[in-house]
Amino acid sequence: MNSFFKNSYSGYVTVEDGSEIYFCTNKPHSSFNEKNNVLVFNYGLVCSNEHWRYQLPFFDNLGFDIVIHDYRFHFQSKGTGGLSNCTFYNISNDLDKVLDNLGVKSTILLGHSMGVNVCLEYVKNFPTKTNKMILMSGTVFPPHDVMFDSNAMEIITPLLSDLKKKAPAVFDLIWRTSHLNPLAVKLTHDGGFNKSQVPEEMIKVYLEKVGELSIDLFLQLFSEMKKHNIISSLSNINTPSLIIGGDKDKVIPNHLQRILLEHLVNSEMYIVKNGSHVPQWDFPETVNEVILDFIN
Repeated sequence: MNSFFKNSYSGYVTVEDGSEIYFCTNKPHSSFNEKNNVLVFNYGLVCSNEHWRYQLPFFDNLGFDIVIHDYRFHFQSKGTGGLSNCTFYNISNDLDKVLDNLGVKSTILLGHSMGVNVCLEYVKNFPTKTNKMILMSGTVFPPHDVMFDSNAMEIITPLLSDLKKKAPAVFDLIWRTSHLNPLAVKLTHDGGFNKSQVPEEMIKVYLEKVGELSIDLFLQLFSEMKKHNIISSLSNINTPSLIIGGDKDKVIPNHLQRILLEHLVNSEMYIVKNGSHVPQWDFPETVNEVILDFIN
């Protein structure tokens, strides 16, 4: 049973390359056939649907039709052919197979952080299947160049790869148990969240979920974000879009949301005062109402 919904209905779809994609709905699968405006939530880099913990029950209680899913190689989904097959193009196609399997006619896509890349890739490849998008705390530029308003990740990422190669067992242990490391918890809390709004216990839950995935998957998707040349396609995307950012986002600075606003021809923006990289955790009631107003 999925704790996000009053009732949950899980399933798997096997895609062309043999990968098995897990999905979950808040209503029986048969009820999604020919449905329009189905909410589809997409999480960030080595994150999980925990990042939507305040949005999923809110929209479930309002009666919306909702689909959540795990990307290939993530949690309950399985991938084939190695991590190099975990690309935005494949994730986009996987999602489309899930929606086709349900018979969904059209969607409203929600993406957080890297989930913004997933949403944009999906709309680029399947332009007639999405009616609206909510894009939160994302970037269409390589994160190596812009995270924390510096190119520090350009230096840090190769170091992580080298450390992983030199002491894989030790590195994997540190990665898996970061939620037990007070320093890791503090740095994550300071860097990515509004500390006065989000309790430390939630950071531990977040890091525990991160630890279930591998550092290799992080490095693959980080590289994929660097290669993702989606900005050249933005002017061709006419889907009405709501761009949300936190004005205290240290991870993806606000000027990157303004670039999305400039390039998406049918977009508007809402900046959450005192919001971090995860404004939907900082101020869930505000964010939920803003999204609901946009959807309606």
